Amino acid sequence: MNIVTLLPFIVLIGAMFLMTRSAKNKQRQAAQMRNEMQPGTGVRTIGGMYATVKEVHEDTVLLEVAPGVHAIYAKNAVGAVLADSEYNRIVHGIDPDDADHPVVPDDASSLTGTDGADDSPADKAGTAAAAVDADEAEKADEADEADKADVKKIDLGKQDADEADTTEDDKRDGNTDAK
Repeated sequence: MNIVTLLPFIVLIGAMFLMTRSAKNKQRQAAQMRNEMQPGTGVRTIGGMYATVKEVHEDTVLLEVAPGVHAIYAKNAVGAVLADSEYNRIVHGIDPDDADHPVVPDDASSLTGTDGADDSPADKAGTAAAAVDADEAEKADEADEADKADVKKIDLGKQDADEADTTEDDKRDGNTDAK
């Protein structure tokens, strides 16, 4: 046989060998990770649940999924063993890097530095303008309510539906309109 005809088969067998080798390597690393679990470490199951390891047995592990709630899982159900900082960040919302950053207020009132005792004339004028705007808005609301009271009720066909019911009763009694 010619080597050119065997070349595709050789490449295919080589690719299969490399794929199975990498899969076995991943399985070995996952088994090693599961065997290194210790009580108190945080884990993520393959279903996406975060829990704390309480006890490790040969094929099973006891996880605390909530305070006081324990569940027994197969070791194969553990998807990842998490570092303490990552587990606390995900589960408890504790980010160790947040302590270094300043706290940013939700509004700008704390950034102005005034508590309203020594308002400037411009601030007082702005407050007066806001009061006038509030009065105008209140008058507009009252006008809208008056307009709503003047609107006539719209017939939604309920009266026609009642008449249709009476004609159906008549038809059942034998009063049909045959055309």
